[in-house]
Amino acid sequence: MNRCPLNRFSFCGFPACVFAVSLWFASLSVCHLNAAEPTGSPSDEIAKVLSESDYSGLETFLTEYCLDCHSEDEPEADLDLSVVGEQSIEASAQLWERVLRELTSRRMPPPNEYRPSEQIYQDTSERLVEALAHVAAKHPRPGRTDTFRRLNRFEYQNAIRDLLALDIDAEALLPADESSHGFDNVTVGDLPPTLVSRYINAARKISQLAIARPSDQLEGHTYRMPADVTQEEHVVGLPLGTRGGMLLHHTFPRSGVYEVQVNLARDRNEHVEGLNGKYQMEFLLDRERVAEFELVPPKARNRYFFDDSRLKARVTVEAGPHDVGVTFIKNKSSLIETKRQPLNVHFNSHRHPRLTPAVYQVSITGPYDDDDVSVAAESPPDTPSRRRVFTSYPASPEQNEACARQIISRLARLAYRRTVDAADVERLMEFYRDGAAEAGFEAGIERVLASILVSPRFLFRIERDPEGLDVGDAYTVSDDELASRLSFFLWSSLPDDELLTAAERGNLRDPSVLRDQVRRMLNDPRAEALVTNFANQWLHLRNLESKTPDARLYPDFDDNLRQAMRRETELFFQSIIEEDRSVLDLLRSDYTYLNERLAKHYGIPHVYGSRFRRVDLSGGEHRGGLLRHGSILTVTSYATRTSPVIRGNWVLVNLLATPTPPPPPNVPSLEEEVIGAELPIRERLAKHRSNPACASCHVIIDPIGFSLENYDAVGRWRDTEFGVPVDSEGALPSGDSFQGVTGLEAAIMQRPELFATAMTEKLLTYALGRGIGESDGPAIREIVRRAGQDQYRFSTLIWEIINSPAFQMRTYR
Repeated sequence: MNRCPLNRFSFCGFPACVFAVSLWFASLSVCHLNAAEPTGSPSDEIAKVLSESDYSGLETFLTEYCLDCHSEDEPEADLDLSVVGEQSIEASAQLWERVLRELTSRRMPPPNEYRPSEQIYQDTSERLVEALAHVAAKHPRPGRTDTFRRLNRFEYQNAIRDLLALDIDAEALLPADESSHGFDNVTVGDLPPTLVSRYINAARKISQLAIARPSDQLEGHTYRMPADVTQEEHVVGLPLGTRGGMLLHHTFPRSGVYEVQVNLARDRNEHVEGLNGKYQMEFLLDRERVAEFELVPPKARNRYFFDDSRLKARVTVEAGPHDVGVTFIKNKSSLIETKRQPLNVHFNSHRHPRLTPAVYQVSITGPYDDDDVSVAAESPPDTPSRRRVFTSYPASPEQNEACARQIISRLARLAYRRTVDAADVERLMEFYRDGAAEAGFEAGIERVLASILVSPRFLFRIERDPEGLDVGDAYTVSDDELASRLSFFLWSSLPDDELLTAAERGNLRDPSVLRDQVRRMLNDPRAEALVTNFANQWLHLRNLESKTPDARLYPDFDDNLRQAMRRETELFFQSIIEEDRSVLDLLRSDYTYLNERLAKHYGIPHVYGSRFRRVDLSGGEHRGGLLRHGSILTVTSYATRTSPVIRGNWVLVNLLATPTPPPPPNVPSLEEEVIGAELPIRERLAKHRSNPACASCHVIIDPIGFSLENYDAVGRWRDTEFGVPVDSEGALPSGDSFQGVTGLEAAIMQRPELFATAMTEKLLTYALGRGIGESDGPAIREIVRRAGQDQYRFSTLIWEIINSPAFQMRTYR
């Protein structure tokens, strides 16, 4: 193997300059290979799709209802419809798509203007849908995904899990990905130089952790508890009869003796909070007690000192993943009898003082040398990652090369998501030979693994254009690329062996084979990524981490409640997938998932304990579908009050596929000091609606947000605000009015295709990793139409997306 002059900077035998150049070249290529999606050329044949009377009807509709505002030199919303009558349907397809979107939502003409009847709306929309469908059928425009798409942080973590049976914390290894079009898998076409070094360091750590080779180096990791966590009740996963503490899923790199150190939460005076009596603390390893301590407060209060450095223990651990628990034995306690309901929050020494001691952080360090336990065990450790990597192991040195070649071929095939040839394997064998020459067989495999994890073939999803096509031509992606699209859509991870095998056979695109694979993948536990990745971003659940309501106005809010809110929505969405229910049940549900903490917050009785369970609702609880979830209501509020604007815009964008334009520049914010913070929010927002620059949008956004005003900024139900009954009258962009959240749900259910379209657009954006444009309209409408024939069942919606041209085809640059 040729050596680079910069070999002193080499990594795992692979020169750093080679890594940098190869990865830089991959990122640079993105700039040259990505091209804008072409527009269709006019076609006389398609221009005649509409009959003369139909086309005349569209022109009459535009003349009567649209051209007064959307023509001349300065048309409203920069939409000039006076030119469409001079062009074919295909030539002006993008304009017609914009018109159709407005007609479908009934947003235009505005409610206060001259409007057509519902029958005219339907007839005109049907004509446009049919004409645009014919255009799409004759000249498919499936859109163009990026040629190079880097695995985002969530996908990288899942890929390591499925490739190596190793759970890693990608947040500690890689920076966050930028979000676009609502998802973080869209703007991943580049590889900044600073990210290259992060990938190299991650590959080094992961390969060492997966192989678990003996080493004399100590490794440490510290887990810190969020500051606003209350630790007075049981933690899920820890034994019953305990309270507070932490449960950690930690992967020990090698077998040996490890030291576990605990620090307790302290106030600003360095006093241990809540240490007002004797308490018992336990260290647990896989639910077995390995150490216990008694916590006793200092006798001299004027010389307060508690040394928690003694809260440490050395434990013998086998390499691999283990559950480490640190918790307290729960003491007997009496119900506090007060005139006011006691708070559930105890984490702040001044406002919410702790009643008992709490864990601040846990540190794990090792392995240490020990007289009874050898750090370098004679037999290799038996860990899930080693079992996944070493599918064969040489019995003698003569078998090393053959076993290495077999291991490398399997790992490279899965990591590269395609069939590997002899050249691919031989390149990796060079790394193996370098490593094996230095430290033996396992060192060689570790070096190969590190090189695979920094290869552009692993880090990037690459979709190549075939030769011989003209710009604008649509073509079918290869079976390997289709397999990757499937797995990253449903699992946010690599294709497994069965899916790759189907792609290699060339029959993955066969409808029966493809449907069987989709059904299998949806039933696989890895499909939970649709909850933890897709739903968390679609519903903005990730934003909950940054939400901290004002403690003076909402003193009963802590991280326990924040995580309970998020978990309710995740379990609810997961039930839709697992039970294959209609996606409309996301809005019209008569059940939810609660634990005691969240049930108390909602005022629902007879729910006890930390475990979440399904709770059937009678209707009086004001809970059920997504619009009634505390997570959604909190994430769409400010720290001090609700926000009908944020809530209304959230519903329009995420549930009705009716985005509003961004606010004009230099629009003043809502000045509560001037308007009066004690007034109901409807009156405070009246100033915005009185401003002509704001009214055009706020007249659409605000009424939807007002219908959710019975829920406060942390999702609790209320009938009054500042002593005045809440006015929850709302209206859709069509002008149809309703009362409260029940009326909003019913109004959406009257036209369920709007919600189905919104969810389809979000799923398609997430699946393709690109924004949705006007050219995607016909495909989305066909997906929704077919799914509607099966009551919008979740699996049917997923299947129609996967079976669509947008998912299986690509536009040539």
